Amino acid sequence: MNKKKLHPIVPEMQSKLEKGRITRREFLRVSSLLGVSAATANFMASKALDEPMVAAAKTLSAADIKRGGTYRIATRVPRVDDPSRFAWVEGANILRNVCEYLTYIDPQSITHPWLLESWSANDDVDEWTLNVRQGIQFNDGSPFDANDVIFNLTRWLDEEVGSSMMGVLGSYLSADNIELVDDFTIKLYFDAPNIGFPEHVYDYSAQIVSRNFEGDILEAPVGTGPFLLESYQETERAVLKRNPNYWRMGADGEALPYLDELIYFDLGEDQSAWLAALEADQVDRVFNPLPEQLEAFRRMDHVKIISGPTAATYVVRMRSDQAPFDNNLVRQALKKCQDREKILELAHYGEGALSTDAHVSPAHPAYAEKPIPEYDPEGSQALLAEAGYPDGLDVTITAMSNTPEGIIATTLAETAAAGGFNMIVDLVPASQYWENWTELTLGVTVWGHRPLDTQALRLAYTMDADGNPVSWNESKWVDQEFDDLLAQAEKTLDVEARREIISKLMDIQIERGSVGVSFWRNAWIVTNKKFQDVPFEPNTFNNFAAIWYDPDAE
Repeated sequence: MNKKKLHPIVPEMQSKLEKGRITRREFLRVSSLLGVSAATANFMASKALDEPMVAAAKTLSAADIKRGGTYRIATRVPRVDDPSRFAWVEGANILRNVCEYLTYIDPQSITHPWLLESWSANDDVDEWTLNVRQGIQFNDGSPFDANDVIFNLTRWLDEEVGSSMMGVLGSYLSADNIELVDDFTIKLYFDAPNIGFPEHVYDYSAQIVSRNFEGDILEAPVGTGPFLLESYQETERAVLKRNPNYWRMGADGEALPYLDELIYFDLGEDQSAWLAALEADQVDRVFNPLPEQLEAFRRMDHVKIISGPTAATYVVRMRSDQAPFDNNLVRQALKKCQDREKILELAHYGEGALSTDAHVSPAHPAYAEKPIPEYDPEGSQALLAEAGYPDGLDVTITAMSNTPEGIIATTLAETAAAGGFNMIVDLVPASQYWENWTELTLGVTVWGHRPLDTQALRLAYTMDADGNPVSWNESKWVDQEFDDLLAQAEKTLDVEARREIISKLMDIQIERGSVGVSFWRNAWIVTNKKFQDVPFEPNTFNNFAAIWYDPDAE
């Protein structure tokens, strides 16, 4: 191993690991982001910790694998067109079986190459080289190469496309600073250093489409993924068949996937129907199951539950550009009305960790621990009086019906009454909420897991070069100090140093931000036991290429 080829921060992080100042996981995360292979990073970690190199865990053999089978998933089948504009997980989950990503983030939040074979960054982390994996074809037979990657990057950075990726990549990369070196090599020249590129391109809307894409994935479902889209009926079902020419190989030496078919069923918004369908063996898996259903799932002999903590949450978001929440005193008053333990218990059956009104989770590498605020209705009344509402304030909160978001809204309305808020709860169907989610004065929005501490902050709480809120900034809150600190955090590789900046960012959100964040939720994969090697995905993404069906499993 030649350390001269490594980014200089990697040997420095190895030294910190040896001294016990960072964890093995933190070392592996930073190394992977800088393009160090998993084998090299693990070798360096073992050397630093003076661990013996042990034999790799036993892998599946051809004799272990059974091919065939249909995986049936209860979910929503929403309207979709352009993957770059995905705004929720359900649609992205169905199409990620067809269109893949440049990178993959595993359940331990370690980033791996996918359609990219590797990448590297210069010392200042503002110049990146992407090496595109060779020998891959789209499912229409056309070759995949660097031109397709540049096509996608350029679309994401086009404001007229309207991708949420613009709010992330656009903060440090412009289309003019993308260079095609050759058919399998790309150079990126960032406007500002950023450590997160490999993680940013694994977000919902970063699915790679062909350079021939014309705007509607359902019209031409061309991708590099393990399945082919056979049919897609909005609000009803989506059917996908095995791609016989998929580029990845299974343990048996044949092309993945192991399964023959995926069927996504839209069973409506009442998740009791999802539970009943799983119990009756009409489906094999339910998407994002409700916590109150866990006991019922546990009683099903044919079901297994795979669980873990996440950085996913529900935010009570206040439009900071609209009265009355343009007044920070009102925002602070509403935050004081959160009885966090009660909200966690009622909305998620206590399955999670309390939060602080900052969108940074204990699951993030640079999380800074803060005290959990107490429920303080008297303090809320005092702040409302100071803001000019001594007799209280009438507000309407909007949330999706039959969801934890609806429970949070209802619970907050109850606890906020003592704090001076007369809160009307408007529960609407999911489709109606998402049609207007950025326009609501006060609402409750689910936010998925992001593995890096700066990711959700960039997506939801920043402004563009003209000072306007980025596309997913639903609360329209902008703060120059916050933006400047976030830009500093995004170029800080050292976890300890970044934690100091993240701590300041968290303080700003707590003191003058636009969201109440009561808790971080645990997530569950609920699936039929006959499906093997089902991974826990904290972001609830569906990666089904290596799942296999064993009809004899019990």
